[in-house]
Formats: sequence, C-alpha cells, structure tokens
Amino acid sequence: MPNRLVVALAYDRLSTFEFGIAVEIFGLPRPEMGPDWYRFAVCAIEPGPLRAIGGFQIMADGGLELLDQADTIVIPGWRGGKEPVPPALIEALQRAHARGARLMSICSGVFALAATGLLSGKRATTHWHYAEQLSQVHPDIEVVPDVLYVDEGRVLTSAGSAAGIDLCLHVVRADFGPEIANRLARRLVVPPHREGGQAQFIERPVPPAREGLRFAPLFDRMRERLGEEQPVAQLAAEAGMSVRTFLRRFKAATGLPPGEWLLTERLARARELLETTSHSIESIAGATGFGSAATLRHHFRARLGTSPVAYRNRFAP
Repeated sequence: MPNRLVVALAYDRLSTFEFGIAVEIFGLPRPEMGPDWYRFAVCAIEPGPLRAIGGFQIMADGGLELLDQADTIVIPGWRGGKEPVPPALIEALQRAHARGARLMSICSGVFALAATGLLSGKRATTHWHYAEQLSQVHPDIEVVPDVLYVDEGRVLTSAGSAAGIDLCLHVVRADFGPEIANRLARRLVVPPHREGGQAQFIERPVPPAREGLRFAPLFDRMRERLGEEQPVAQLAAEAGMSVRTFLRRFKAATGLPPGEWLLTERLARARELLETTSHSIESIAGATGFGSAATLRHHFRARLGTSPVAYRNRFAP
C-alpha cells in the first residue's frame, strides 16, 4: 500500500481500551519493522472537549477531513447500540470506503460501521453481549457471534475489546506478512493467532433457564448425575408426565430439548473441571457423560471453537 496512514476515531466518552489497542498496534514508532511502517493520526468526529472513559481528554490531530486521506480507519468501540451516529461521520466513512479505504471496528464500534450500510448483506461480529442487539437493529447483517473477528475485504469487525488485538494483528499479517506479525505479537506478549472464538468466554451461551417449580428438583438431579445415561422416558417418569408432555414443557421451561440441555450442562461441568482440577481429559469426559476424550473434544470444538487442552492452558490457574 503506498499510503499507510491509519486513522483512529475519537469522540466524547471514548472507549479507552479499544482506542489504546489501535494506538499500540499502529501508532507507536517501530523502526525495527522497517521504513514503511504505518503512519497514525487521531480524528475527532465532533467538537471538543473529548472526554475519554477514565477521566482524561483527547487532543486529536484533526477532524473528519483526515478520513479523506486514510488508508485504514479504526472505529474503537462506540457509545452504545442505541446511540445515534452523526450523519457527517456516516458520510465521511462512506466516502472513504468508496475511494478504497479499509474500515475496521472493534467491539461495539460495529454499530457505527453498520450505520453506514457498508455491512449490509455481509458477515460481521461484535462482543457476544451485543450480538443479539446488532441483529435486531440491523437485520440485514449476518451476525456471527462466536468468532474473534470477521474479514469481509475492506470492512472488518472484531468481537469483544481484546479481540481487537487479534483483528489488528490479522491486518498487520495481511499488510506485512506473518513474520512481521509474529514479531509484533512477541513485542505485545500475545499469541500471533488465538485458537477458537469468543464462544469459549461466554459463561452461558444459551438464554437463562426459566425454571418452573415443578422442574427445579429434576434439574438438580440431572446435574448431579451428568456422568450417567438419562433417557427421556426416565426423565418424564420422574417428572410425572407422559413423554410427549414432558418434551413440550421441558422446552418451554428451558428453551432447549432435554438432550441439548444436558449437553450444555455437561460442557459447563467439563469447563469447570478443566479450570479447577488436574484430572485427565479422559477422566473428565467420563465424569461428565461424554464417555471418551474424543467425544469431549468433538463437542468442545463444535460449541466452543477450541480443544479441552487449549481451554485448560488458557483458563486454569
């Protein structure tokens, strides 16, 4: 790229951590990376003073005119999914994209990017906490809630705050190659590429169970014997219902069929054992009802985008 100017947006109530990621990756002088490293500027999208979260003010390099010069524009979070995006900013981002600039958002910054219409019909991600809201506000976007980032060419989005590091390293890798990206990752003391997606960080990836009084004791018993087979007919008998009635009411109470509910609980228990014990993967698989380490690995990969060993390495003390 002949023009390596990266411009990060600044605004009142700025998301400080996300902004800091952009500065750390693109804004610090890095002579060891060669003479063609990025240039960096801060664009104020509105008149000051711009108060960042944390109690300090931002002195920007310029206003929206900087976006007309930028090769890459970073939207470091936004003030919230319901916060309106200034029309002047929308138009400036649209102009920048039309002339070939690359636009990337970190975390809730996707709401500002989505307001431009440039994500319509495309895949995008954000922090899992905002994923449902993004889908509701922008149903024309294919929201991918369980990845760290999405690259759609000249529009890129990242998941929660720290996933902005993953996205920025991905951009460096695309611009300078894996050797430079790996060298930068070592300077930051982070992995050059993290395994898995953000699903592994979500405590409960399904809606909270709406447990009726009649089901609560059964749920407790089911959790106590996760390592055992639990046929639907047996569960229905314990609940004092026919199988057909049990299936209907169980799903109404939890949002899931019994098998899916058990799988979710078994994964939750397996995660807890991986975090808090040194038991072998085979032992944990048996204790949580998966039967074998291979089956546990399969469900970990399918649901959490990672392996039990990688999960333990990341989250165990």
